[in-house]
Amino acid sequence: MRTEIRQVEEKPRKGGLRTMPFIIVNESFEMIATYGLQTNMLIYLMTFYNMSAATATSILGLWAALSNGLAIVGAIVADSYCGRFRAVAFGSISTLIGMIVLWLTTMIPQLTSVSCSHFQHVCNGTTPIQLAVLFSSFGFMSIGAGFVRPCSIIFGADQLENKKNPDNQRRIASYFNWYYVSTGISTMLAVTVIIYIQDRYGWQVGFGIPIILMFLSVLMFQIGSPLYIKVKAKTTENLVIGLFQVAVAAFRKRNNTRLPLTDCDEYYRWPLESEVFTPSMDFRWLNRACMIEDPERDLNLDGSASNPWNLSSLERVESLKALLRVLPMWSTGFMMSVDMGVFSFSMLQTKTMDRHMFPHFEIPAASFTMFLLIALTIWVIFYDRILVPLLSKYTGRPKGLSPVTRMRIGLIVSCMSMALSAITERIRRQKAIEEGHEDDPNALVNMSAMWFVPQYALLGMAEAAHTVGQIEFFYSLLPKSMSSFASAMHTVGSAVSSLIGSIMVSSVDWLSSTGGKTSWLSSNINKGHLDYHFWLLTFLSLLNLLYFLIICRFYETGNDEISRSPHVADEEECDYRLLPES
Repeated sequence: MRTEIRQVEEKPRKGGLRTMPFIIVNESFEMIATYGLQTNMLIYLMTFYNMSAATATSILGLWAALSNGLAIVGAIVADSYCGRFRAVAFGSISTLIGMIVLWLTTMIPQLTSVSCSHFQHVCNGTTPIQLAVLFSSFGFMSIGAGFVRPCSIIFGADQLENKKNPDNQRRIASYFNWYYVSTGISTMLAVTVIIYIQDRYGWQVGFGIPIILMFLSVLMFQIGSPLYIKVKAKTTENLVIGLFQVAVAAFRKRNNTRLPLTDCDEYYRWPLESEVFTPSMDFRWLNRACMIEDPERDLNLDGSASNPWNLSSLERVESLKALLRVLPMWSTGFMMSVDMGVFSFSMLQTKTMDRHMFPHFEIPAASFTMFLLIALTIWVIFYDRILVPLLSKYTGRPKGLSPVTRMRIGLIVSCMSMALSAITERIRRQKAIEEGHEDDPNALVNMSAMWFVPQYALLGMAEAAHTVGQIEFFYSLLPKSMSSFASAMHTVGSAVSSLIGSIMVSSVDWLSSTGGKTSWLSSNINKGHLDYHFWLLTFLSLLNLLYFLIICRFYETGNDEISRSPHVADEEECDYRLLPES
């Protein structure tokens, strides 16, 4: 009896709710610091590095693509090599180093270019050393974000995971709710308080405050180290690497002429107690990866594959097929993120307008993103608390609108937002020209910046409807063993979208300035034509909507069959990483 009591008393010594403040504070401060720097970065690059608006936007797009892309690398490294604790610790320190380097550019004049306003018609170009310092700071912060963001939330769930506790799922669900509340509040503080400090007290203070917050983030996370449950990395299992192994194994057996096989015994299954089934008929060329050609050569004594790069399990083959099935729908979300990225230019628009909300309070130009976040939050609450119960009551659908319907709504509203942006910019530009400000991009136009609130609100609603619907759609088609892939695909999609947006901005800037013409994306927005760029995005968004509707036809005909993946998984196999997004 005493032994049992001792065991019960020893269990709380690691993990539990007492670790939550350290983990949540770590991520919250990291987000405040990072987003506080990124949101206003366009103005900083144009002011202190003499970059054009198009060049600065392209660089920021590449920075976002790198940060999102490295999130996948960070997740793989944490799961397979170093564990989540070391990944978060390393990422936090890397982010802190990047912020310090960026702050030094505000303190040391030699690290930035002299402003164009100091010269008559001549601007000093940036030197390679200045750009190297700037890009190194971006690189450190991207590496940090790549390790912290995919690992921090799961590391927190590790502290609460206790399958013997009947309230385990409720505790974890509560943790995810509070985690996302904290990230939402952090983002709101970043685009309001930090941006206000930068505008009011200058870049040295504005970049210094995030360093203090990031230092506290690192310190808090390390203080809680003795209390953490530190799950060891699983060096033998990695889903991403396993999917690559399937492709390699199928390629190596491309000359095998025995496909299709009818004897189920010739397919490799691992673990051995998995359900018996035959491969699906789509993407049949992948079936070669799980074909056993020579049992003595291909299998170990315990039945496992002797070379996973030459023989993959049938379950892993079907996982790759499930991923390939959702790729077309995944690609329809690129344009949504491209539309989101274009609001870097909106900061230049609102900067030249009357931003007073009250007589003695002016909203910083970069803080208008908060209207997007507010609209996103309102839509989520409205949909979850009002619309879903109404639809459940009158239509019998307990989950409300289908994921495909929500994605369709998001894409339509996104088109509306881009069209409204084009109309509003045309009005703003016309007013600026009428008031004689064509050659002065910094002159204040007699027009309230509140005219831009509706387009932010529409895009926030579109983002909420489309993103949540898309992730839920992924969950419905991917096997349970790949549940964490849904949010991972969204991260990769953001990286691809940022890259596409950066290339598009550079291309539009180059093409529209040929022949000595003024670029649509000129730093002097009164001479440029941002409205044309917004109309181009509207047209591309409409094409993307048409592409989405065509893709939907392929899913609708066999949705039931596809959604019931060939994988047979018990409820106990469902990873808790599914919870936050669903």
